[in-house]
Amino acid sequence: MAEFRMPTLGADMQAGTVVAWLKKPGDVLRRGDTLAEVDTEKGVIDVEVFTAGVLEAIVVPVGAKVPVGTVMATIRAGAEPAAALPLPPPRGLPETGEERPVPPAAPATPAPATPAPIPPAPIYAPGLAAAVRLKISPAARRRARELGVDPAAVTGTGRGGAITLVDVEQAAARAAAAPRAAAIAAPPSVPMPPPADRQERMRRTIAAAMARSKREIPHYYLATTIDLGRAMAWLADRNAAVPVAERLLPGVLLLKAAALAVREAPELNAVWDGERVVLRETVHAGVAIALRGGGLVILAVHDTATRPLAELMTTVCELTVRARAGRMKSSELADSTLTVTSLGDRGVEAVYGVIYPPQVAIVGFGRITDRPWVVNGGLCVRPVVTATLAADHRVSDGHRGGLFLDAVDRLLQEPEKL
Repeated sequence: MAEFRMPTLGADMQAGTVVAWLKKPGDVLRRGDTLAEVDTEKGVIDVEVFTAGVLEAIVVPVGAKVPVGTVMATIRAGAEPAAALPLPPPRGLPETGEERPVPPAAPATPAPATPAPIPPAPIYAPGLAAAVRLKISPAARRRARELGVDPAAVTGTGRGGAITLVDVEQAAARAAAAPRAAAIAAPPSVPMPPPADRQERMRRTIAAAMARSKREIPHYYLATTIDLGRAMAWLADRNAAVPVAERLLPGVLLLKAAALAVREAPELNAVWDGERVVLRETVHAGVAIALRGGGLVILAVHDTATRPLAELMTTVCELTVRARAGRMKSSELADSTLTVTSLGDRGVEAVYGVIYPPQVAIVGFGRITDRPWVVNGGLCVRPVVTATLAADHRVSDGHRGGLFLDAVDRLLQEPEKL
């Protein structure tokens, strides 16, 4: 039996309030399914499950505020729901759907002088009389038993209103989708805090996380200026050849270059676990997203280093839209291994970030701006960007951080390889 616990959705989260359960006991769970909605300072989070099996029991009711690590539900790992036992054909009603009279059952005791009417035998579900004629094929009837569908509740689309195999399977699909649809359509059973209150709560949690970061993490800072002439020229040519909806922004090149550059300094793609560093093999770059009205969240772009630029662009856009709508997933909040932030769209030329625990580094990019630049001994004007690194001195040092920033520079000189 596996326990599903309230996840840690960032270092600044202490507890969450269950808004809705999107599955019920007995439902089959697959990895990645959304099991519950949890309200946090950052918004309503879709909490995913990563244990396949069957939901055994829900422990925490809707409306309960529980600390991180609390058991919320139990899951029968690797189990399948018990298959429904096949039912014998109802008395007096053959598989062909023909209506025949129901013979009376033999009485267990001597019958009275005036026999009482015999109750009708059930066809499939209790309360359905045998005298009701169901036009259903044998295959459809068997499939209904397998799926637990009551044929009497199915509208037939076959000849003369006969229930077909497709009718049964569509009815089963509608029944399976009903709990999720009902949870989404129904008004929240837990009162949501007003926007001003949520913003105030978010500011408090951000303050706590940043104070902890500066108190516990010995930061060191590095900066370098990178020539983006080749990158911007390649980007312009690439965008001119594709529809507007498929064009890339410069930020996605910077994101991919940072993710690939950790190959030069893998200790920057890690988390600090109490007293030691834990290296991560896969780069899940955390993108810092500013929210309307104030505050920010860091959402993970999974497998950043291995995904194509176009796919990264789509993912970043989707994350931004959902973050600002307050609809995020638990895996996106908890999986970041290296944060990348940029304030270039606000005119900032350099940003020196504060490390977000338990990560050990944050990369910053400023505004892309034209500057005098020396190329092959000659003076020219080139688009440049200031890249910065704030890193944990317990894990790395300036030499390793310098290798990382140098790798970012070299990667951006060959944008076609990103």
